[in-house]
Amino acid sequence: MRTIQLFDSRFLLPVVALALILLTNLILSPEFFHLEFKDGRLYGSLVDVLNRSAPCALLAIGMSLVIATGGIDLSVGAVIAITGAVCANLLNSSIDSISLIVLAGLFVGVVAGAVNGGLVSFFGIQPIVATLVLMVAGRGIAQLINDGQIVTFQNPAFASIGVGSIFGLPSPVVITLGIFLLAQAFVRLTAMGLFIEASGCNPKASSYIGIPVRTIKWSVYVMSGLCAAVAGMIITADIHGADANNAGLWLELDAILAVVLGGASLAGGRFSLPLTLIGVLIIQAMTTTIIMSGIDPKFNLLIKSLIIVTVLLLQSPILRGQIRGFFARKHKAENSAVVESQS
Repeated sequence: MRTIQLFDSRFLLPVVALALILLTNLILSPEFFHLEFKDGRLYGSLVDVLNRSAPCALLAIGMSLVIATGGIDLSVGAVIAITGAVCANLLNSSIDSISLIVLAGLFVGVVAGAVNGGLVSFFGIQPIVATLVLMVAGRGIAQLINDGQIVTFQNPAFASIGVGSIFGLPSPVVITLGIFLLAQAFVRLTAMGLFIEASGCNPKASSYIGIPVRTIKWSVYVMSGLCAAVAGMIITADIHGADANNAGLWLELDAILAVVLGGASLAGGRFSLPLTLIGVLIIQAMTTTIIMSGIDPKFNLLIKSLIIVTVLLLQSPILRGQIRGFFARKHKAENSAVVESQS
């Protein structure tokens, strides 16, 4: 059994980066940390950051597991679109059971993940190619389901998934937190996390010692599909409709970036779900900072990219080693100068 080290040194830089971004928001808006409980629900800028980051956080949880096996899942945005289309059309049909509609949405995620995982694990197709197929075809499938239209619905029960509240917090935040806790317990309180990391680090050696590498890789794609399906239902419930063209568009890139900001290796073998969530919050907090600063929107992506590159460079072991070497050489030169002056 393995436990997470809450004070691991890997947490230092991401936490400091997030704190600096939040501090910048506080400077731009002194009421940024103000929270207000009204009508049975908590309101405030911090709550908005958590709420808006929920879909990306869900994708990032599944993406972490996929990347830990040395894979990648580019199809999660398309899975969001398909899930939204299926749920929206079912809501406009004669089906009244919200439970059945939610199960249908989850089934979409399972099927998508199973297809991706099968192509990667059992047919040996490169993950970026296998998932690119569904990334492209998925939106076409969603458009076919929607008949090329934006499908809207009026169903307060389903809409509460995206706009309701649980225990005073927005529903997406609570749902995301629940899935995170389940996933964290699954990978750290059982052998699954070790199997995932071993499969990504050295799949051949792992298979020799009896780890079912193919099954492990297939299962993480199914988990990623499930997370994408939940994110799709949240987005669909939030906008009361299914937009096959724009729902979840490019959100897979933010999810991958969050995993990388969390210190995971794209080569596989290392991941941390808590650090991944911190990476998601960094991305959303940066977006909020740029909006609150009043900077022209055309510079948003550029500024965001520069900040992210800076964080990634600071996380680079090579750059850290070069910085330490520079200061070590400088200190050695200063000591030599002192010795020569004394002699």
